[in-house]
Amino acid sequence: MRLIHTADWQLGKPFGRFPQEVRTALGEARFDAIDRIGALARERDAVHVVVAGDVFDSTGPADREVVQAVTRMGRAPCTWWLLPGNHDHARSDGLWSRVRRAAPANVRVVDTPEPVEMEDGAWLLPAPLEHRRTREDPTSAFDGMATPDGALRIGLAHGSVVDFGARGEADNMIPPDRAQRSGLDYLALGDWHGFMPIGDRAAYSGTPEVDRFGRDEPGGVIVADVRRGAAPAIETVETGRFRWLERNWKLANLDDFERELRALRASVDQAFTLVRLVLSGTLSLADRVAVGRTCSDELSHALRWLDVDDASLTAQPTEDDIAAIDIQGALATATLLLKARVDAGGADHPVAAAALERLYVEAIRATEGAR
Repeated sequence: MRLIHTADWQLGKPFGRFPQEVRTALGEARFDAIDRIGALARERDAVHVVVAGDVFDSTGPADREVVQAVTRMGRAPCTWWLLPGNHDHARSDGLWSRVRRAAPANVRVVDTPEPVEMEDGAWLLPAPLEHRRTREDPTSAFDGMATPDGALRIGLAHGSVVDFGARGEADNMIPPDRAQRSGLDYLALGDWHGFMPIGDRAAYSGTPEVDRFGRDEPGGVIVADVRRGAAPAIETVETGRFRWLERNWKLANLDDFERELRALRASVDQAFTLVRLVLSGTLSLADRVAVGRTCSDELSHALRWLDVDDASLTAQPTEDDIAAIDIQGALATATLLLKARVDAGGADHPVAAAALERLYVEAIRATEGAR
């Protein structure tokens, strides 16, 4: 049986730290991912899509978010199996009752730990979460879920097979050999937002639309061909629209910056890319100002979003830099004093460097304005 495995849609995620236009674009991309998954199901003849938790970002999404989600799923020629995760855990007469009332016939909610027949000879074993955090293994019930002899057994769960950076005891822990323990032909997992296989019969699909920095790879899903008594054939397929990139550029001159910039521009669609950029190194004053101008006047407008940390990018003024300031009297004296403090590298170096850079920028602006 061929199915699509996806997870961690987190529909309705607010993306609160971004400007409104960026928040809107990121939010809509998550709903559009449903359409892309539906199109992939049609293209690959997959009649089932299993969603391993965190369909929604919270247990209280807006009505529009619920209706948008199920309407888009309803247009696809497949059955969608939705599992409550830790963000959208199951509660009595809560979110999932609302989803059921709004959903078309091809959208199925699996919010009880009971096996359900997907099609003739194939059974889904769900492990819905009833709380955001639990110390219990949510898949322990699989051992007691009986299915007909010879049937495919497909597990669907949301939790941590490994501790994803949590401190102390981890939540929703799933044993790494759960597929073998419970006689599963495939275990579709959610919670980890990147693709990660767990042995030969379990995997995390990752999110179809990346939603945070720390993962350079685009969002995607798994297309799995599941066979009784054999390891499934797994293929990852890219579905993401936006890229979230972290870059650290150590610069010795303007050429270094321009080379890195060309490589970035050649590798991404800038309109659909968010970048967190850390700059370090030592440049001439002219080069540092040129880098700052390119970031603020060009790159920040070409990218969907740009955050630049240049606190570790220092300026070492050259004689040409000082000559370019072209001032006399008290300001000339101040310029030379600031340069001396920068050259000395003492405790007041950052303040002196910033002041000297400001003088340089204003001098260049005055020169450009006089032309």
